[in-house]
Amino acid sequence: MRSRTDHKEVYQPGDIIVREGEETREMFVIQEGEVVVTKNVAGKELELARLGRGSFFGEMSLLESMPRNATVQASVKTRLLVIKPGSLLLTIRRDPTFAFEMLQHMSRRIRDMDERLVEIIRSGKSPAEMSKEIERMRATSEYRALTEDPE
Repeated sequence: MRSRTDHKEVYQPGDIIVREGEETREMFVIQEGEVVVTKNVAGKELELARLGRGSFFGEMSLLESMPRNATVQASVKTRLLVIKPGSLLLTIRRDPTFAFEMLQHMSRRIRDMDERLVEIIRSGKSPAEMSKEIERMRATSEYRALTEDPE
């Protein structure tokens, strides 16, 4: 559902939609196309996910009013619905299933992170190795669930 303050934007392959560290607050729903989510980890760009039609990103900055946690770039021509911070509540009121879908994605992220944390602890790695693995887990888990089919 769309409010009057939401709008659509089209990005070409290679266009940066949001950059890690930016203080913008919009959330994006992919209506058509694909994006690549990357994060700078120890000076290297780590690909976290490829998201397609029906996926969303930017919800963390919108909900927490914190800087962007990753960079998102269009990999093909991509059309996005842009949800402004002031219109999220209106969107949820008009379409409560939108909020439920967001919660399902977030729950999957937490479950995935819990499972991977247990695997790291059981692996018997040194504290330094565990610390690196936990940082990588934190970075990748934030978007990994979005690429999984909820069905």
